[in-house]
Amino acid sequence: MLHVRATDFLRPASLRFELGRTNPDAYYESWVDEAGLRREVLDPAGFGGTGRLLPSLWDADADRASRARYVDLPPGGVVLVSGALLLGGGLPFDVTVHLVLSPAALRRRTEPARHWTLPAFDRYAEEVVPASFADVVVRADDPRHPALVEPGEGA
Repeated sequence: MLHVRATDFLRPASLRFELGRTNPDAYYESWVDEAGLRREVLDPAGFGGTGRLLPSLWDADADRASRARYVDLPPGGVVLVSGALLLGGGLPFDVTVHLVLSPAALRRRTEPARHWTLPAFDRYAEEVVPASFADVVVRADDPRHPALVEPGEGA
């Protein structure tokens, strides 16, 4: 299994911060390089793909290419992509899991310095409604006690 983090596919700071460092709309719409994630991970891992994946594209701290080496996914290998706000862009995931938190739990679990991102999560929940189509929905208000949301139960 290969774990790929969406935070390793962020766009350069010059693009992410065009509208400021704390713009929730920019965070929602354009921080993740979805085209790069598709090109370097999802397409090569998908049916008919080469199996040769780039596990990270961008080092956001250094604001430069990560210089990661390509890795070969073995036949039958699994790629786990983790990250926030990923289900609205039409990325070709085989199986999707959505962790849902109540607004109060999300606020409690978000470090204060990142509270500026909360409107992006509200917008995502309203516009994308990921709990309505994710293959698996897990309520994670208390991460010590995650709860599977059954279809039709609502998140």
